Parts: sequence; C-alpha cells; structure tokens
Amino acid sequence: MTFRLIAAFALAFASAAASAQPTQMETAIFAGGCFWCVESDFDKVAGVVSTTSGYTGGHTQHPTYHEVSAGGTGHAESVEIVFDPKIVSYQKLLQVYWHSVDPTVKDRQFCDVGTQYRSAIFYLDERQKRLAEESRAQIERSKPFKAPIVTEIVKAGKFWPAEEYHQDYYKKNPLRYHFYREGCGRDARVKQLWGSEAGRP
Repeated sequence: MTFRLIAAFALAFASAAASAQPTQMETAIFAGGCFWCVESDFDKVAGVVSTTSGYTGGHTQHPTYHEVSAGGTGHAESVEIVFDPKIVSYQKLLQVYWHSVDPTVKDRQFCDVGTQYRSAIFYLDERQKRLAEESRAQIERSKPFKAPIVTEIVKAGKFWPAEEYHQDYYKKNPLRYHFYREGCGRDARVKQLWGSEAGRP
C-alpha cells in the first residue's frame, strides 16, 4: 500500500470520526410567569432537547414552591432549556421567548402577580448577554405596541429544579393546565401584543 493511499485512508477515518462526535448541547434560562406555560411553549420548538421548570435569581438555598410563591426568596419561576445549536439558535429561542410573554409589565405576567412571576432573560455567558441585549433593542424598534420593554436581562445564578409534580405539568394535568392558561388570559394578551407573531415556535 502506498503512502498516498495510507494517508487517504487516515484522512477519511479522521473525517468520519469527527462527524460522529455528538453535538455539544447548550443551555438557556428564561422566566416568563408561570413555568408550566413557558415549558409548554418551548417544548414545541424544534431543536429543544429538554425543558426543566425551576427557580433562579434568588437568595435562598434549595427553595420550595411554597417559599417561592410566597414571594420571599427573590427567585423567579423559570425554565432551563437544553437545546441543539445545530438545529435551533439562541437567537431563535430569544425570538420565541419575546413572542410568548408580556414584556411591558414589571413583576407580573398575566394573572400572576409578584416578583416571582417577573419576565427575565438569565444569561449564562457574555455571548448570551450580548445577543439578549441586541434582541431587546430590536424588539424596541419593531414592536407593534407603544409600551416600553421592562423585561430584565440579568446574569444567571444557581438554577434549582422545581418539584417533580411541576415538571411537564401540562402533559400530566392537561385539563387543569388548559383551564389555568385560558383563565389567566395568557394567549389572549400575547395575541393582543404580538398579533400574528404571538406564540410562534
């Protein structure tokens, strides 16, 4: 076997090995009111591998739902999203996020009131911070409503997964989830704000 042929085989093997490497998943964390709804919205997005409801942005260790919902821990109900960047970009997730929330109200989302229901983008690195700030600036220029954007863009702290019964709540309790979402007026308000862009994955 000639040296040239051996080199060609080696190159082909290296190329095949490289293509077989698993994709490095990335993570995003968003808060947009009730985490049941945020989880449901992002589970519809192609390229999202997993979603986990939880709490972040607070000062209490191992917060419980009871503590967070009482408003004393500083946490926001949020969702940790693991995604495949080869299929969906962080920029696309930001777009989905904006069109799924009401970014015009502080410490509230729809019928849920309190800092624990604030809208926030929790960035994990400087790149995410830059992209989030750029997306907010773009939204300010193009938004179809007059009210200012008050959604926070803040550095992510420790993310605490919520209790198991909150995970995939919309699948486990579809009737109760639907009744809550409709009664809270979430989709109606998002449609009022964003029109045809509302809730689009």
